[in-house]
Amino acid sequence: MGSDNQTRMSGFVLLGFSTKMENQRFLFPIFVSMYLLTLLGNLMIILLIRTDIRLLHAPMYFFLSHLSLADLCFASTIVPKALDNLLSNTKTISYWGCFTQMYFFVAFGITDSFLLASMAYDRYVAICHPLHYSALMTRKCCLLLVTGSWLLAHLHSLVHTLLMVRLSFCASRIIPHFFCDVQPLLRLSCSSTQPNELLAFTEGSLVIMGPFLFIVISYILILRAILKVPSAAGKRKAFSTCGSHLGAVSLFYGTVIAVYIQPSSTYSITKDRVVSVLYTMVTPMLNPFIYSLRNEDVMGAIRSLLAHSAACLN
Repeated sequence: MGSDNQTRMSGFVLLGFSTKMENQRFLFPIFVSMYLLTLLGNLMIILLIRTDIRLLHAPMYFFLSHLSLADLCFASTIVPKALDNLLSNTKTISYWGCFTQMYFFVAFGITDSFLLASMAYDRYVAICHPLHYSALMTRKCCLLLVTGSWLLAHLHSLVHTLLMVRLSFCASRIIPHFFCDVQPLLRLSCSSTQPNELLAFTEGSLVIMGPFLFIVISYILILRAILKVPSAAGKRKAFSTCGSHLGAVSLFYGTVIAVYIQPSSTYSITKDRVVSVLYTMVTPMLNPFIYSLRNEDVMGAIRSLLAHSAACLN
């Protein structure tokens, strides 16, 4: 109990990416550049959609604006502290700061998952039921899907965090990671973690695998509908509307499933650190480019914004 009280007062130590100073100096400019690209890219997507009425009233781009916001918050929950630790000798994080970081990390990550499922539903309706698209994807429906995504994610994260806070950490205060992730914290606990592990492998799997399975089923139905399109040009057009979303889904779920949907006995902190860089830094950075490159609607909005800015300057 004395060690647990000491941890509560002094907090945890995040070992970070590497203990070697030369590695830290090499990683810092790379991760700063990635974070700046994440900020600029996602802010650009949000600005474009919010200032272009045509995009704002299109369900797919309405969901995309919220996905960019979630990605922006997700990266900002993790990366600034990780960058600070690369330059710091102490590498500490307060007890409540650690759990606050974990709460928002889980909440924004699950929000991403639900929003990607909502976007898959939008593509399913657009391709499989085009005549009923306007009736099904109403403004009210989109708002309900987005609101549900944010609320359910935060509710799950709150339950998860409350179960974590009840644990005692009397073995060690050193976290061999660059942020307060769930599995490394559970391994530091000297009290029973069975309720936490039960939540992680039941409800946790549900909020990750549930949307993922929904997306898979949606795309099976979409593929069946596309294969029935008689012309090759029609098939290419239908596939092009799904390409960006499929890219984002592959990046997000591929890395998340690699870390979290596995038995605790096979957990590896080294693999976790490497894969965590992909979904905390690389995925939020790449998503804006995935959705903007080869997307005529977004590129058109960029050209309109640049033309408007040039006119204002003149």
